[in-house]
Amino acid sequence: MKVCLAGEGAMGTNHMKVLQGIDGIEVVSVAGGIEADTAEFANKFGIPHFSLDLEECLDRPGVEAVVLTSPNQIHARHTEMALNAGKHVLVEIPMGLSLEESRRVAELESETGLVCMVCHTLRYSPPHVEMRRLVRSGDLDLHHLVWQTYFFRRVNTNMFGKPRTWTDDLLWHHVCHMVDYMYWLFDDPDMEVWGQKGPKHPELGIPMDLSIGLRTAKDCLITGAFSFNNHGAISSSCRFIGEQESYRIEKGSLFDHEDSETKLAGNSLELQDREFFAAIEEGRPPLSSCAECLPVMNLLDRLERSILGAEG
Repeated sequence: MKVCLAGEGAMGTNHMKVLQGIDGIEVVSVAGGIEADTAEFANKFGIPHFSLDLEECLDRPGVEAVVLTSPNQIHARHTEMALNAGKHVLVEIPMGLSLEESRRVAELESETGLVCMVCHTLRYSPPHVEMRRLVRSGDLDLHHLVWQTYFFRRVNTNMFGKPRTWTDDLLWHHVCHMVDYMYWLFDDPDMEVWGQKGPKHPELGIPMDLSIGLRTAKDCLITGAFSFNNHGAISSSCRFIGEQESYRIEKGSLFDHEDSETKLAGNSLELQDREFFAAIEEGRPPLSSCAECLPVMNLLDRLERSILGAEG
């Protein structure tokens, strides 16, 4: 299958490394935002065509699907462009930066009948899948989940330290990972939600810290702490405080309360991307289709309104 990739940044690089290892997948074009960086990306990965015009890349002969790793602010527009061009879409989260954008994308997914899958990568992460199995089987009754995601992002650079042409968003991007996993874990679209934000960065214009709370129908509390002010490397972890045992997921590994690791095989990004192509081949909705993930965006919308209400 011939594929177009949009985005020459960090996530584009991560996806390309995976796509190169999937039999039958050929990336024939890359659409970028900066000409020199896009040319370098195409040369590095042996991609025969590049352009700053996504529409041109989608029109390349034989292209059937696109992997969108473009800036958050244009995910919805690029997804709509690709679906209207008859291409299957794998889009990095978020599918939109508002509930309205997300609804529009999900409606177009339904209208076209094409595979449109969102990169909610934790649904494919072996430790997170194992924890869901324990909870859904009844082997672990949860009292509290504590989620932490920390960056040092006081300057506008990506995970590789290169300058960005766009600004990241804690709520609609990083909190989205947490909220999607909690929705997938509990199947509870009506969770109570609340949140508060810290001051905005004087130059970036975004809140640098968020405090997020959720409560499930079964009274499990979920506490989230998110910061772009944390000194040090990118860090994300989740602690599962249960009746029978307590676990934590840290640096891609699963540990119990005695620090004993559960060995689990599999690369979440690879498993995710393979699911996209399997759904196309089998003519079925993927695990994280836009329609399946739309309740997550509704939860984020409610969180945003709670944060704005708390701000007064």
